Amino acid sequence: MPELVPLRYIEVIAKAGSIRKAADTLAITSTALNRRVLALEEEFGVPIFERLPRGVRLSIAGELLVQHIRSQRSDVAKLQSRISDLKGERRGHVSIACSQALLPYFMPAEIAKYRKQHKAVTFGVYVRDRAAAEQALVDFSADVALVFEPVRLRDVQVLASFPQTVCAVMNENHPLAGQEKVRLGDLSQYPVGLPTSPFGVRQLIDHAVMRSSVGLNVAVESDNFQFLLHYPSHDDLITFQIPIGLPTAMEMKGVVRRPLDARDIPHGLLYLCQLKNRTLPVAAAKFAVQLERSLVRQLSVPD
Repeated sequence: MPELVPLRYIEVIAKAGSIRKAADTLAITSTALNRRVLALEEEFGVPIFERLPRGVRLSIAGELLVQHIRSQRSDVAKLQSRISDLKGERRGHVSIACSQALLPYFMPAEIAKYRKQHKAVTFGVYVRDRAAAEQALVDFSADVALVFEPVRLRDVQVLASFPQTVCAVMNENHPLAGQEKVRLGDLSQYPVGLPTSPFGVRQLIDHAVMRSSVGLNVAVESDNFQFLLHYPSHDDLITFQIPIGLPTAMEMKGVVRRPLDARDIPHGLLYLCQLKNRTLPVAAAKFAVQLERSLVRQLSVPD
């Protein structure tokens, strides 16, 4: 909407940290952009930015203004979705912040299913760790988040949560492949590959190791779960993943998965979240309902 354009300029400047850099992004002159800022500051009667030797940063009033901008944009998107519903259409944009584990199998299937019914809806899917996913909800860059084991939930409303048992992924010929479950002590006898520390799977394993006298032989560490999933087909290394991030047993060629014993490593939770007290646009709200139903159905049936 036209009245939101000057406010959008403020958001771009805040992100760039410089009026000159923001002007380049907006394809206008820095002089013209600075005049717009000064006009807004005169209108509000307070400085929106603190002028620094190298750039600018938001004042307290500016931070309130940016939060207002994001709220207004969300309200406009919600209004557009509702108007589309009145016309018998389903339009809008759904922005999702999710853990890496959701990307290979679960999320593509869910978006494709939704778009079969609502072709006009567009999606943005962004990999975020637990803290970054929560921040994405707070700054309105994501409508919903689907993450494993969040660190804090102060600003987040949990729509649903689902238990996930950490699984050991190994070569089908590995000595532990014949076991129904894997104990932490079993893992100490073989090299393992771990995800990096921001991931919930790593946190659960690290906490279990700290509580025990068992040490792990960490041969490989990576922030890419697809790499960790495929590595055991080439080596006797054991890696780890939650079920939602794994293909079906029939699709796991050359590797098998075995759950870690809950006596050593308790299950974690997969959280479906939105910003607390926010009314989602129609398309995002409908997609969140679909996600919850699919997770209930999928995670209640053994693979």
